[in-house]
Amino acid sequence: MPAIPIPQQNQLLAALPADVRERIYPFLEWLPLPLGKVIYESGDILQYVYFPTDAIVSLLYVMENGASAEIAVVGNEGMVGVALFMGGDSTPSRGVVQSAGSAYRLYGKRLKDEFKRNSTFLMLMLRYTQSLITQMSQTAVCNRHHSIDQQLCRWLLLSLDRLEGNQLSMTQELIANMLGVRREGVTDAAGRLQKLGIISYHRGLITVLDRPRLEALCCECYAVVKKECDRLLPLI
Repeated sequence: MPAIPIPQQNQLLAALPADVRERIYPFLEWLPLPLGKVIYESGDILQYVYFPTDAIVSLLYVMENGASAEIAVVGNEGMVGVALFMGGDSTPSRGVVQSAGSAYRLYGKRLKDEFKRNSTFLMLMLRYTQSLITQMSQTAVCNRHHSIDQQLCRWLLLSLDRLEGNQLSMTQELIANMLGVRREGVTDAAGRLQKLGIISYHRGLITVLDRPRLEALCCECYAVVKKECDRLLPLI
C-alpha cells in the first residue's frame, strides 16, 4: 500500500503558523479522490473544504443543457470550497477530480472558528482566493481569444504545476470537456505537440518531454496566473 500523503504536501496547510497547525491538523480527514469523483455539484450547500495533496480538482461551470467548461484547477497549491467562507455557502460550479490522488478535508465550521482565532490564517485564505479569481478571469479571456493549441498548452502547464513529475493521466475526451471544445480539436492540437516532440501521448497518458518549448508555445495567460500566484502566496 502506498504511504498516505502528509498534510504538509498541501502548500496552504504547510504555510500555516505552528499554533494553527496544532489546532486544526487533528481534525483533518484524509480522503482518496479517484478520477471523476464529484466533490460537489452546482448549487450544493458546502459543508467541507478540501486541501488536495496529490490530486487535481477541476472547477467546472455547468450549463442548463449539461454542457460544461473548466474555469479553474486546484491542486496541492490550494483549496477547494472557497464559497464556504466567502459568505455564499454555495456555488454554481461543479468540483470534479481531474487527476486521481487524495486530499484532506476540514469541516467548514471549524475553519470559520479558526478564522476568528487567527487573522493570519484568514489572510492566507483570502490571498489564495484572489489568486484563484485571477486564474478564473484569465481562463475566460484565454478561451475567448486564444487558439485551442494555446489553451491546451496553458492547461497542461497549470496541471503540471500541481503534480509531481511530468506525466498526466488524461483522455482527450476529458480534456475537451474541460476546455469546452470539440474532441477533434484537442486531438489535432495534441498531435501537433507530439510531432514537435514536446509531448508524448499514449493510451490516456500524457508525458511532457520539453517543458521550455511548451511554455514558449503557450499564450501569456499561463504566465499571468503563475506570476499572480507567486506574488500573492510568497510563503508557500
